Amino acid sequence: MSVVGMSAAGIAVPAAGSGRRRAPAMAREARRRAILDAALAAFSTHGFAETKLDEVARRAGVAKGTLYLYFTDKEALFRALVEETIAAALLDADALVAGFSGTTGDLLERLMTLLADRVLEGPAAALIRLMLGEGARFPELAVFYHGHVVSRGLALIRQVAQRGLDRGELTSDLAVRFPQLAVAPAILAVVWNGLFAAVEPLDTRALLAAHRELLLKGLGWRDS
Repeated sequence: MSVVGMSAAGIAVPAAGSGRRRAPAMAREARRRAILDAALAAFSTHGFAETKLDEVARRAGVAKGTLYLYFTDKEALFRALVEETIAAALLDADALVAGFSGTTGDLLERLMTLLADRVLEGPAAALIRLMLGEGARFPELAVFYHGHVVSRGLALIRQVAQRGLDRGELTSDLAVRFPQLAVAPAILAVVWNGLFAAVEPLDTRALLAAHRELLLKGLGWRDS
């Protein structure tokens, strides 16, 4: 059945009812997005433990009962925020690595730019601080975060480091054995700017560029 007709002027218009079907779906997604944004703001202000769903609903402009139609509890809100920010950025990083044909040094530069754009200088940084500060009190969330973020990020670093070894661009396997070394400055940037941004802000991109240089030299970079 066609979903469009023609106006008197010959312009295609939606068939009766098709706009009404789309509008509720758009409204549902807008409400869901508003709830997630409100949860992130509340988590950033109060921390995970002290955030109340009443406040999240108020910030989102919805009734508390409406919030429960989308998320069962605070844990579900946190998981959704992680999946749609950090985990989504990791998916894009995976795709970048899979399709990249340049040098491993250039690949690292692209990955660090993606990291800065999508995680360290965006809303996801608040989730990392939240996990660092309160993860030990919520072991189930820590396990979830490790599975969806940490283990995937470390696997990606190992993949890039092994790529460099296989191509003869790197001579050391330290980043394969200890990928945590490669990600440490990102954690530093999140913690530093969370504590000292008003006093001595850290230039995250400059830090990552310096780290890339040190990392490549430390791994025995051979410039082809």
